[in-house]
Order: sequence, then C-alpha cells, then structure tokens
Amino acid sequence: MTNSQLQEEELEVLLSIYDGDPAFKQLLPTTFQYKYGEDGDSKSFLLEISWGSTYPTDKPSINMDTFYNKHIVPEVKAKIVSSISNEAEQYLGAAMTYTLFEYVKDKAEEFLATQPDSLVKDSGAALEHLTISNVQEHDLQPKKVVKKEQLSKAQKRKQWDRVDAKGDKPRGWDWVDVVKHLSQTGSKQPTSQDLPLLPCS
Repeated sequence: MTNSQLQEEELEVLLSIYDGDPAFKQLLPTTFQYKYGEDGDSKSFLLEISWGSTYPTDKPSINMDTFYNKHIVPEVKAKIVSSISNEAEQYLGAAMTYTLFEYVKDKAEEFLATQPDSLVKDSGAALEHLTISNVQEHDLQPKKVVKKEQLSKAQKRKQWDRVDAKGDKPRGWDWVDVVKHLSQTGSKQPTSQDLPLLPCS
C-alpha cells in the first residue's frame, strides 16, 4: 500500500473512532487536534498532529505552539513533543495518530507535573497591585451625554414614508422638477442685449 492509501484508511478509522467526541477536531485533511482537560483549567492543553506526504513511513509533525497553549510553560511543551516523537519511532510504517493521542491521554498527568496550577491566581495578584496613578484627571470626569432629537409620531411616520423597505431614500428624491421650477420662476424673455451679435458683411 502507498502512503496516501494508508492515510485514507487511517483517516476513515479516526473519524469513526472520534465521531461525536468534542475534544477531537480535524482542521485539514491531514491535520488533527485533540484537547486534554477542561477549558479554563491551567493544566488543559491542545495537541496538534499533522501528516506529511511520507506519513506513516515518516513520523508526523507534532505541534504544541497553538494559541490555546499560551499558558503552558515551554519546558512542558518540549517534554510532550519529545516524548511523543520517541513514542512514534516504534510505529513507523503503521497508523499511529490514534495511538499517540491515547498515549498522551495516559501520560498527561506525568507531563503536566511541572506545570504550575496557579496561573490564574498569579495574574489576579498582579492586578491587585495595580495603582490608578496613571489615570488622568479628565478621565475621571463624567462624559456629557448627547441626547438624540425626540420626534413626534407624526414626524416619525413622515420620515418612514420617505424611505423604502431597506431604509434607503427612493431614487430621485432630491431631483428638481424642471418644468415646475421654470413655471415658478418664469421664463426669461430674450432682450436685445441677450441676442448674439452677428458680424456685418
């Protein structure tokens, strides 16, 4: 079997195993993520495994540098990646994505032993020490509220009649009726001064 055939077969198996599992996510046809732990927990993390064109003959790419893992200390990330890479060595040539996800699930507690569990508390303590010395005096004064013009029901109705269903004014609403305009201003009778002068021959 070629690598691409093995990948197709493994993809089918992965999707059937993790069907309905909210922790599993397929980003691309060859990129998968699995989330360990609960959201908001300082020890939760996201593992991303990507297959190259030579997978499973070669090891997949292991990624821990996702935004979700911003709270995980670099040492823990490095430990997880190197451990998975070592584990993958023994499965070369065979489907291993599910096995690697399960391996991390079994070893998660061991991997996270050096991960601090008080990240949220530390950031809260740092917030307590903030002072308001940088706040300008004009920031503390209440801002003046600009009141909207209150329209009567008749004014609102008249305004509503001037727009279509989308709230736009109809085409030509500001055009000038030329005939009406001329009838109000009157047409100007040409005088001798307005006539063009013709050269005498």
